Amino acid sequence: MKPRVFAQGLCFGEGPRWHANQLFVSDMHGHEVLTFDAWGRKKSVVAVPNQPSGLGWLPNGDLLVVSMTDRKLLRFDGTSVTEHADLSSLASFHCNDMVVDDDGRAYVGNFGFDLHAGAEFRPAAIVIAEPDGRVHMGADNLGFPNGTVLTPDQATLIVGESFGACLTAFDRARDGTLSNRRVWASLPKGVVPDGICLDEAEGIWVASPTTHECLRVEEGGAITHRVNLDQSAFACMLGGPGRRSLYMLTAPGSHPDQCRAERGGRIEVIDAPYAGAGAP
Repeated sequence: MKPRVFAQGLCFGEGPRWHANQLFVSDMHGHEVLTFDAWGRKKSVVAVPNQPSGLGWLPNGDLLVVSMTDRKLLRFDGTSVTEHADLSSLASFHCNDMVVDDDGRAYVGNFGFDLHAGAEFRPAAIVIAEPDGRVHMGADNLGFPNGTVLTPDQATLIVGESFGACLTAFDRARDGTLSNRRVWASLPKGVVPDGICLDEAEGIWVASPTTHECLRVEEGGAITHRVNLDQSAFACMLGGPGRRSLYMLTAPGSHPDQCRAERGGRIEVIDAPYAGAGAP
């Protein structure tokens, strides 16, 4: 499967979401949320000064955006931005990816430590932000909780632990609480799970920046497909007509200064073997 370039010139793309027949993307180091139409034409949606990452929607259609460096969840109603939730009491460092359930409950990961400054590793938490903005602990002691998905019945949450080299699953109760933590799939040596997305055949696509690829993994760890890329892959999302296109967000690196100077971020795409499912 040879990818084709869908869009380019981004600083650093993250948090891709297919919504309302558009691809939404956080240009993290460009400090804005963007949309792309079917031809790859770009439009700016909202500026996020403290770096946008994970995206999702409330039931009324308002956009939720993770604001990374101030560890907040912002709400954009199409006109104005307000603070939806303050995650800083539970997130120990920059917040990153997120998944939002059908009720508007958000599950947000965080770094746990200052990655770009070379700080010592510290485990981190998934923070739950309720639809009314209340926050509480979802799960702790995770190795850099990153990309996250919910199964179509919303009964299982699966998160990529970037520093754990695995996908970790939790049972999800009706009130949104998580339990029964378990390894859903261990990943091959060298693979670092960043952004992830789920398909209708219960496989998960994993973006791995260290190995310059996106790979499809089944529960238990079987690898069914690999897409080789010429720069690091940081996120992926199934979208397009029938959600049969795999959009992969790639960049030469992740350091903010490098990303802003080079603007080497791209969105690359292939035809996927199965359609997208679940959330996001």
